[in-house]
Amino acid sequence: MTDASPAPFVTTLDLKLADKLLKDLQKQEFAITSPPHTRFSARKKGLTCTLYTSGKLVVQGKEQASFIEFYLEPEILGTFTFTHPLANVHFTPHIGIDESGKGDFFGPLCVAGVYVTSEQFPKLVAMGIKDSKTLNAATIAKLAAQIKSLCLYHIVKINPVKYNEIYESFKNLNRLLAWGHATTIEQLVQRSGCQEVTIDQFADERVVLLALKRKKMEVQLTQRHRAEDDVVVAAASILARQAFVDGLEQMSQEIGITLPKGSSAATLAAGKKVLKNLGIERLLSICKQHFKTLDAILGKERE
Repeated sequence: MTDASPAPFVTTLDLKLADKLLKDLQKQEFAITSPPHTRFSARKKGLTCTLYTSGKLVVQGKEQASFIEFYLEPEILGTFTFTHPLANVHFTPHIGIDESGKGDFFGPLCVAGVYVTSEQFPKLVAMGIKDSKTLNAATIAKLAAQIKSLCLYHIVKINPVKYNEIYESFKNLNRLLAWGHATTIEQLVQRSGCQEVTIDQFADERVVLLALKRKKMEVQLTQRHRAEDDVVVAAASILARQAFVDGLEQMSQEIGITLPKGSSAATLAAGKKVLKNLGIERLLSICKQHFKTLDAILGKERE
């Protein structure tokens, strides 16, 4: 029993491109015929490509996916309805915000924002933008550079010394995060003129709204869980993560000790090494002091 062929891919081609398509298919060793009502029909094992006189183009066969993804869409169509269907859904330009570093004992807290236009949206989708938590470090670094070259963005990086100072004032991580989000939103709204903002909800909705109110800002704010499903928020998550990783690596180089991400046994060991080799003041300057990890490193219970 053989596997069924996938459904045909149907699109419309500008007939000015018909000659180029035909020549390319001949180079790819397709057999060319001219059935009634067609400009041509090209066939090879597992694949048929037929262009009708109306401009309708039909691609079908078991090998259609790679043909469309690696040749037809990038070389002829210039659109990505087959490989990236999300690129063609209705899109409203907006700002997306996300953060990285709030669960990490060492390193900065980074809040990033990205503003994306309708023209930029399909390009982001085609890049493969998705939540940074699903991507490896090399991919995050590559995508972060591409996002920065394409889109308007802003990053608030709060290094540990400043983080601890602000936290001492707020006494609450969510209020600190809200301040970071509001500051990023303020910058991008001023630079883009866009009032539509989506963020990954991390607390009661009123927390961020109050932070915006303190800045006398009124925007159309959408807060939702798993907002990284939004491509714009996902792009922001990538910039935030890369900023955090860069900040952590810079600190590691400065002190000559590798500082791990997160708050694990490895973090505890690194903290004790910093304390032993460099002293408590240096340790306090590179960590988030309200974490219980600090108590464990110092060997005491927090009052």
